[in-house]
Amino acid sequence: MANLEQKLEKLTSVLREYGSLLVAFSGGVDSSLLLKVADDTLGDKAAAFTEASPLHQSWELTEARELAKGLGVRHIVLEADELDNPEFAANPVNRCYLCKQVIYGGAIRIAAELGLAVIADGSNVDDLQDYRPGRQALAEMNIKSPLLEAGLTKAEIRAASRILGLPTWNRQPLACLASRFPYGTTITVKKLRQVEKCETFLRSEGLQTFRVRYHGDTARIEVSSADIARLAESPLRERVVAQCKAAGFTYVAVDLEGFRSGSMNELL
Repeated sequence: MANLEQKLEKLTSVLREYGSLLVAFSGGVDSSLLLKVADDTLGDKAAAFTEASPLHQSWELTEARELAKGLGVRHIVLEADELDNPEFAANPVNRCYLCKQVIYGGAIRIAAELGLAVIADGSNVDDLQDYRPGRQALAEMNIKSPLLEAGLTKAEIRAASRILGLPTWNRQPLACLASRFPYGTTITVKKLRQVEKCETFLRSEGLQTFRVRYHGDTARIEVSSADIARLAESPLRERVVAQCKAAGFTYVAVDLEGFRSGSMNELL
């Protein structure tokens, strides 16, 4: 606990040095903590933006709006469509780099309009353990990562969020829907909506941690190890199959290894 307090003090110090801040706010665990501490530290010199894009599920924007409103923070919605770039739609291994260029290009314009000095994302120490080509774009565009600067891990961010009373403390990790597709598989709005329909159903069934990975005519479902048996039992199994087939998949598979963030990077 003492170590966590020290890191939160470091975070506050870093934010104070910024003077003013625009937070890339998804409504997930990391960005919610960052926005909360930024608001507590900088007051009306902190604001948030959330991207509205085909790459994100509709409920994410709704919840981000509600969270920002609850915190009393200025919140701007950035309309964007990464699929307008054929290079991104082709889904190369540097897809996240191309995506970040779009998002933060818009964020730079917003920050200038609001007179905010710094733009920050919610990257943390654990993010350094995975393949993250988007971090190159962040460096090139001078986007800061104060949670990372403060040395906070995902577990510490959850603990701090719980202490501060944030409803996001136990929320599953968020990732754009493009992460559901193997590199080299062309991404289209139709395919994105297929995945979204399946994941929306799993969410409605009370599952907390899951991904539906797109493999052509097959939906590969990842859930927590504790939920694998539940997913295979009747009547949930039949409902899952029916929903996935209604979304356009022919085959429905459960990954016995369970959920792991960035599983599509295992081929790299």
